[in-house]
Amino acid sequence: MIRITNQITSGGKLLFSKRNFSTSSPQLPEFNYVPPAYNGPSKSEVQKMRKEFLTPALLTYYPNDPIMIVDGKMQYLFDEKGKRYLDMFAGIVTVSVGHCHPYVTEIAKKQMDRLQHTTTIYLNPNIAEFGKKFAETFPADHNLKACYFVNSGSEANDLALMMAREYTGNYDVIALRNGYHGGSGSASGLTSLHTWKFRTPTDFGIKHTLNPDTYRGVYRANDPQAGKKYADQVKDLIEFDTSGQVAAFIAEPIQGIGGTVELAKGFLPEVYKTVRKHGGLVISDEVQCGFGRTGTNFWGYQNHDVVPDIVVTAKGIGNGTPLAAVITRPEIAQALTKRIHFNTYGGNPVACSIGSAVLDVIKKDNLQENSRVVGNHIIENMKSLQKKHPIIGDIRGKGLMLGVELVRNPETLEPAKEETQKIVERAREMGVLLGKGGLYGNCLRIKPPMCVNKQDADFFTEVLDRCLTEQKK
Repeated sequence: MIRITNQITSGGKLLFSKRNFSTSSPQLPEFNYVPPAYNGPSKSEVQKMRKEFLTPALLTYYPNDPIMIVDGKMQYLFDEKGKRYLDMFAGIVTVSVGHCHPYVTEIAKKQMDRLQHTTTIYLNPNIAEFGKKFAETFPADHNLKACYFVNSGSEANDLALMMAREYTGNYDVIALRNGYHGGSGSASGLTSLHTWKFRTPTDFGIKHTLNPDTYRGVYRANDPQAGKKYADQVKDLIEFDTSGQVAAFIAEPIQGIGGTVELAKGFLPEVYKTVRKHGGLVISDEVQCGFGRTGTNFWGYQNHDVVPDIVVTAKGIGNGTPLAAVITRPEIAQALTKRIHFNTYGGNPVACSIGSAVLDVIKKDNLQENSRVVGNHIIENMKSLQKKHPIIGDIRGKGLMLGVELVRNPETLEPAKEETQKIVERAREMGVLLGKGGLYGNCLRIKPPMCVNKQDADFFTEVLDRCLTEQKK
């Protein structure tokens, strides 16, 4: 077991001591932050109010004993009793630079003291400065520099879809099976997981093609032509199931909710060419894998050697603040000037100041490189566990956008759904919060705040090893 002492300085950097080893049970790395005493309603009182006054559609990851989180600091969360947890899910891949990062918090407080809200009907420097800084994260020759700020990924995908349809004059849209793009309006039509879809019709004009999954899909990793074969399915779909003209194709560079599925190599370049040949735009949904999370590049699409026409972002852009964006080429953005389009909270000065601070921290703290280094370390740790635990069927992803799929049988790929739930709950007891994903709920989603370090990764690995060992008994 690796133990570590760390400190948070006024600048928000973590300072580490020399490592020393112990054979004791898994212990969280030492951390010098103590949350203030919690004096609010008890967990049972909160559960009662939630049941009486909130929608019954809300769910919890730990149904038998829900966890109540009241404090957070960097890569850690704390419950009402002060127990600390290593957050390996980042509020569903939303906390990018760390919980309550001191610099981001300071900037937000200063802005709230000065001006909390105005809209884009008036000029304000925050949205203009943030737009410039945000656009500069994209390569200049990609010409992605017209920003439209909104509040959530679902809303951003709705807007991107409307923009594509207005610009092209076409209606049909191609999306991937197993993809997730939100739960509102047309975004829920783009989503292709039955567990997230209601019986209300939402997908008129949306076609779903085969998911280019080389682990569970029709064409697998041992087929060097898998990417092209999946891309040929898109061509076939357009020719037989549309007028031959489409508005857009949308995909996540690495699927998030669907179980951290990496798209087959060579798939996106072929599809981009096909879609553009048939009059459509291509949209990259970077809600979960953008902002350096994959480690190798700032944007997920860059890992596929393609350039989209529209990029949709959310989650990590605000580090937990409701903030999202659609960015595109200026001539495509012009399509929205045909009518009035307005968003009351899009470009809110507080949200924009936070988004700008997040970009500052990612650069200043070199979090993209940290994602690459720590992510590779986790992957190597997972490969070691896979040799010991056959239930680990697949390890995939890049940087700190990782997934581990658990299966009962490596040949039939029978999902280990119940086992996954037990592992997630047991890990929580030992101080690690994990995500679940995939259609069958059998994929561990490993997507922590990007400030996580190797010592945290080793603690997580030891906890998971214990969980998997206990699962065999």
